[in-house]
Parts: sequence; C-alpha cells; structure tokens
Amino acid sequence: MSPTTLPTVSSLAEASFVPPADSVRWRRYAGRDVIPLWLADLDFPAPPAVIAALEARIANGLFGYGEPTDALIEALVTYCAREYGWAIEPDWLVWLPGLVPALYAACRAIEGEVVTATPVYPPFLKAPCRERRVLRTLPLVRDEAGWGWDFAAADALMRGARLFLLCHPHNPVGRAWREDELWQLAALAEKHDLIVCSDEIHCDLTLTGRHRPFATLAPEIARRTITLMAPSKTFNLAGLSCAYAIIPEAALRQAFVAALAGRVPEPNVLGLVACEAALREGGAWRAQLIETLRHHALRVEEAVNALPGLFTTRVEASFLAWIDCRDLGLEHPAAFFEAAGVGLADGAAFGPGQAFAQFVRLNFGTRRELLDEALARLAAAISRL
Repeated sequence: MSPTTLPTVSSLAEASFVPPADSVRWRRYAGRDVIPLWLADLDFPAPPAVIAALEARIANGLFGYGEPTDALIEALVTYCAREYGWAIEPDWLVWLPGLVPALYAACRAIEGEVVTATPVYPPFLKAPCRERRVLRTLPLVRDEAGWGWDFAAADALMRGARLFLLCHPHNPVGRAWREDELWQLAALAEKHDLIVCSDEIHCDLTLTGRHRPFATLAPEIARRTITLMAPSKTFNLAGLSCAYAIIPEAALRQAFVAALAGRVPEPNVLGLVACEAALREGGAWRAQLIETLRHHALRVEEAVNALPGLFTTRVEASFLAWIDCRDLGLEHPAAFFEAAGVGLADGAAFGPGQAFAQFVRLNFGTRRELLDEALARLAAAISRL
C-alpha cells in the first residue's frame, strides 16, 4: 500500500489537516511560515481503537482518582510477551505520568556519579545535574557504518560511577542497538557494578528487526536494570501522560518508588485507557505507521545527503533524523534553517557545551507533502549560501 494512502494514518493524505490549537510543537511558530519539525510528536491521529476507548470513557462522565486496572496490566504483560518475548510480572510495574520524571527519579534513587552517551535526549543531561549528581558524558563515535560506541572509552569512563543512563533505541542518532552491542554494555555494567536506567520509549518504532529490551539479556542484567517504556511516541499519546517502569529487582524498585513519592503525580486516567487500547488493538495501525516512517526515513536520508554541507545516517528506529551541518560553516544552523522556514531542534541541547551545536534534529513523523516542502526549503536555503 502506498504511504500516501494509508487509511488508518489518515492525516498523512489529508490536505485539510489542521494541527490542534494547543500543540506545543505547532504553537512555537504560530503566525509564521515555519514548518515545525523540532519536537518529537507525530502529525497522525491515534489509532481508531484508542479514540473509541477514550470516547467511551469520557461518556462515563466521572473523572476521579484512577489507577491501572487488572485489564490494563494483563494487556501490558501480554504485549511484552508477544512483542519482546519478555515474561514480566505485574509487581515489577511502576506507573508514571511520563519518562522524563523517571530519569530524575533514577538519579535521585541511585547515589553516585552518572554516565550517559552523547549526543542524547536533553533530559539525560539535565536530570543528573538538577539532582546534584556528577555527570560523565561519553561521546558516541561515527564511522562509515554509522554511529556507535567506543567501548574502551566507556570502560574507562564508567569506573567508579554508579548509574548508566542508556537511550535504547537512541535519540537523536536513530540507532537500534544490536544485541552484541547490548551485551558489551551489559558486561561493562557488571564489571563496574552499575545500575542501568534504559529509556526504551522508541522501542516500538524500530524500522527494521525486533526490539530487544536491555533487561532481557540475562536475569542478572534484569536485576540491575530500570526499563522505561510508554505508548506515547508510538501511538501519539504524549499529551495523555501515561508511562511505566519495569523493575524486576524488589530493592531497586522500592528505591525508585521512594524517589517518586511526593514529587511525581499519578498517570492520567485517560492515558491509562488509551494505553490499554493501544496495546490491545493498535498493532495494525502501528504496522502501517512503521511502513510510512520507513518511506519517510529513506526520503530524508536521500534528500539530505544530496545537499552540499549536510550529512545524515540511516535511521533504524524512531521518526527522528540527526543531521550533521558542520561542513556548512554556520555558527547556528538551527537558526539559519528557521529563517528559511523550517524549525528544527538545535543540536546544542543534546550534549555538553557546544559539542553538537553544528547538528540539528528533524522530525519526519509528518505528512509527506509537508516533509517534501521542508526538504525543498532546506535545499533552497543551502543554494543561497
């Protein structure tokens, strides 16, 4: 089926698409001719089953305090078994309003220095510092095969640290880490006795292959791992505030829950409803979304790498492309492209200092005609340099 005629990702083909008035991503450039591809949410409506479940819950009219139902927990257990071959126990679950507060909670719960790899989603950098933890950053390396790890440097950097914040799949470089890479990270975690907080929010948006949760490598790895997941990126539900941590080790789970207490609210009741519907009935919609994203990822890769001064690697997971602008010789490429009518995420936020100020991140989870227009604007801007 053509990516421009997907019946369940309907806004992709609708010229009449109108973004919601409360959208953070679209409001940034309100009143300006700037295509907003900076924030990581989709321009596609949630699955019909999710919308129907929300409508039914709203019709009830009662919106008091809520908690996960047995049906939701059963849906999640079944989903993990089906999608990842992971047999989880209900008491391993900690329900959350989002994954960003979970990063802060992990830093509060685990005393000691923190390691993460850059470039990385900005809260990985902010959470340790705001929780008064020393942060050590490990630069990812890029070669002809794409972005990867310097394991010797990781070994040296992890010595004496206590917590490793892993982004898996990785935002912004778009890598879905291979199993051999995960095993090498697991060996280092064991060698240095690290707790691993693995943010796997993009796990259901792998464009090739099947996601392998870090905790599933071995029972001894699971005992030192906090796995963070949510339906928000996959099913476009971020505004409904529902996520979850999977923590098999009881003592680690208790420390994490204690770090949440009094600081982090419960998940949204509508988010819980949407989560269950997405896990139970969103499979066909997700498959078509992934097919759409595959087409868009290739379109971005081909278009960007055809432009002088820009380079990007193959996106293996997510709907985000990390673009190297260093050869353009611009001090602020994000500002340059914004002036040309394309709003991209500034790479400076994804690492320490100005390490990635010459990079930008592009969200291609939008309608094809809008994406094509954005890429045309990038090309026109570069042609004027």
